[in-house]
Amino acid sequence: MRQCHQQTKADETRSFVLKFHRRVSMLDSGAGTALPVLRQHSWEKFTVPLRPCIMDRTAAAPTRRVSSLPQFNISTSTLAFDQHFTTNAKGILLLAEILTGMLVWILIGGTDYFRLSTLCWVMFVSILLWILTICLFIIYLTGVHSRIPQIPWTTLSLCFNCAAAALYLVTAVVEAFCVGQATRGRHNYNCWAASAFFAFLATLCYAGSGYLSYRLWKTTEEEQ
Repeated sequence: MRQCHQQTKADETRSFVLKFHRRVSMLDSGAGTALPVLRQHSWEKFTVPLRPCIMDRTAAAPTRRVSSLPQFNISTSTLAFDQHFTTNAKGILLLAEILTGMLVWILIGGTDYFRLSTLCWVMFVSILLWILTICLFIIYLTGVHSRIPQIPWTTLSLCFNCAAAALYLVTAVVEAFCVGQATRGRHNYNCWAASAFFAFLATLCYAGSGYLSYRLWKTTEEEQ
């Protein structure tokens, strides 16, 4: 009886071990097939949304580069200079006005002009018109007047040249009167006399520019 009972326990133990091995083998086989599937699904889950993002970035990159190119061309085109402006009559007269106006106030500035109030007024007028003439020359040289058509540049130039010619005529007369008060042969006399001479030349230059501006203004009015 004991031997039969021990043999039945051994048989039960063997059957239990066999069942346990079968379950372990089934779990291993199931995990082995499920793991690659899980990896594949998880990889597709993370990689699929990234593809349209990469395509969107590559598609957006050329649009940014193309949009930046016209801005670069516009910025370089604004730095262009009119090389033929200094060779026509208007540009030559503007250069002559700048040169003569500079000589007017430089010659007076080297003397004791502050003792006479009339010469102080001459200094103020000559320096102011000299600065405005330089600004007008830069505007025409760089072509700013063609980029801002809202401003009537022809009318503005006509008014400026006529006013400058009248002011310089008064300035030249005042300087000629001051020369008579100075002692002949002295430093003040020579400088004031030379300044008065260049003031008359500046008056002629501004008058010539005013005539050209008037002709251009008249032509523009007839075309309109």
